[in-house]
Amino acid sequence: MSKEALFNILRNQIHISGIKVLELFAGSGNMSYEFGSRGAGSILAVDEHMPCIAFIKKTAELLDLPIDTVKADVFTFLKNHKGSYDIIFADPPYALEESQFLEIVDSIMEGNLVAEDGLVIIEHSKHTDLSSHPTFDNARKYGGTVFSFFKAPDSPNEG
Repeated sequence: MSKEALFNILRNQIHISGIKVLELFAGSGNMSYEFGSRGAGSILAVDEHMPCIAFIKKTAELLDLPIDTVKADVFTFLKNHKGSYDIIFADPPYALEESQFLEIVDSIMEGNLVAEDGLVIIEHSKHTDLSSHPTFDNARKYGGTVFSFFKAPDSPNEG
């Protein structure tokens, strides 16, 4: 339910066809497949677990989706990666400390990884509040899951 709700929100904010997507803590790659099936132009899925990366590669090939993969610790990846993405989606382990969730957003913004009109979406539990971050835009709650939205500092604040 929450994934469907997220894509309903995104449909009203961004045209997915042709966009560049970065999925962090990709796991099985579920969000990458969703973005790919909705027309995203390129997707980079990052996870530190080789079985996850292998599964994503195999599935992307099978479904003929434009997904590339990187096996890396997300925190290290964010400090070293160069690129610009229209949507960055992260689904870190809910057990992370709030400061670690905020570190993800900081690293994305400091690295200029999100395009000027792009979005950063962090999935987390309802017990984590990320609204203190200066680039926080809004949050949507679905049961125990929350999607917090962030925009690049130069973007006009909508919503």
